[in-house]
Amino acid sequence: MKLGIVGSGMIVQEFLPMVHHLEKTEVTAVCCTKRSEAAGRELADKYHIKHVFTDFQEFLNSGVDTVYVALPNHLHFQFAKESLESGKHVIVEKPFTTTYKESLILSRIAREKKLFLIEAVTTLHLPNYKKIKELLPSLGNIRIVQCNYSQYSRRYDSFKEGRILPAFDPKCSGGALMDINIYNIHYIAGLFGRPQNVEYFPNVERGIDTSGILILDYGSFKCTCVGAKDCKAPIANNIQGDKGVIHQDTPTSICDNFELIMNDNTKSFVNESNCDHRMMNEFLEFQDMICGNDLEKCYKLLDHTLLVSEIQTIARRKGGILFPADEEI
Repeated sequence: MKLGIVGSGMIVQEFLPMVHHLEKTEVTAVCCTKRSEAAGRELADKYHIKHVFTDFQEFLNSGVDTVYVALPNHLHFQFAKESLESGKHVIVEKPFTTTYKESLILSRIAREKKLFLIEAVTTLHLPNYKKIKELLPSLGNIRIVQCNYSQYSRRYDSFKEGRILPAFDPKCSGGALMDINIYNIHYIAGLFGRPQNVEYFPNVERGIDTSGILILDYGSFKCTCVGAKDCKAPIANNIQGDKGVIHQDTPTSICDNFELIMNDNTKSFVNESNCDHRMMNEFLEFQDMICGNDLEKCYKLLDHTLLVSEIQTIARRKGGILFPADEEI
């Protein structure tokens, strides 16, 4: 596929060093703002990308067939929508959109045009996550699930000083839920599906959640998802059943090795990881899906993305975290 990237920020800089492993993918263009043009050209020179654009329509007309939207959260919807309407397949960085309604609009356009539309979230594609899903029945009846992804952000220091960067800016759809707790939602919803009830209890400063606790009620068991950017703690995921527990001490975005501990204290150490780069598995799957024209797999993933978007939107609004996009649609 001929991949064009919109953006030149941290996630693009993380992605490009491993793109040479994607044998069926050629990054042919980067689109950035006038302000970040120098950074875009630097990336293009370093990774041998032919074209750099500051005009989005020129970028779309340049011959790319797939657009990777790697922009601040509040821009995902508009750039993905314009790309789909131009007949391009689209990969959108997490979180997919700001609101569930935006997600539904993108989904409708993609399905009507038979285009690929994929959220780039590492969790679902990692081998250890797939192994956890396989081992769930061995835990018996699930009773409690806990995910704690707490990581003190250097941007929080700037926030406290009054310098508001996109990660903490309500106008940019920032905050802890939209950033790191979104991985926890993907992790839980991918294992257990739709919860019966969603509640979110955020710590709010200047209209944004700097941390918060999300509670997902599945009736017979409960899940707590902690996402914090204003404090840190040992990262841990625990899936507790009446026969045993899966314990993992890495973020749900990385989903590295874990322990399966049974009630008789039998322990198994599991590590199915096969790549050093956390984004490798997802983009290998995206490449194979698009090049193999596997729309069925794509739309199954898209249904999952819609569920996560719905959960996120309900949680935010219940927690009193509102963004401009909540009023626009």
